[in-house]
Amino acid sequence: MKPGYIYIITNYTNTTLYIGVTSDLHERIKEHKHKRYANSFSARYNLNKLVYFEAFQMIEDAIAREKQLKAGSRANKIALIQKLNPEWKDLYFEIEQYL
Repeated sequence: MKPGYIYIITNYTNTTLYIGVTSDLHERIKEHKHKRYANSFSARYNLNKLVYFEAFQMIEDAIAREKQLKAGSRANKIALIQKLNPEWKDLYFEIEQYL
């Protein structure tokens, strides 16, 4: 069983949201921060601030949750972020305590 995570990243001004799924949250966010994939959506829009994430025991559950979130409205995504992270601070440096 491979664990999985969904995450939401944004830019400095919190205007653009990106939802992703990964099996290694710490490494994936590091890739976003270093723009490992220069032509990606997240690199083009400077999305590198982790504002929300959820952990799952199986990657398949994370993928299903990602699809559910992507199908939802922007307002629902913002409400989800504000519930966990009302200040929209970058959680990247704190994720080790949650994982």
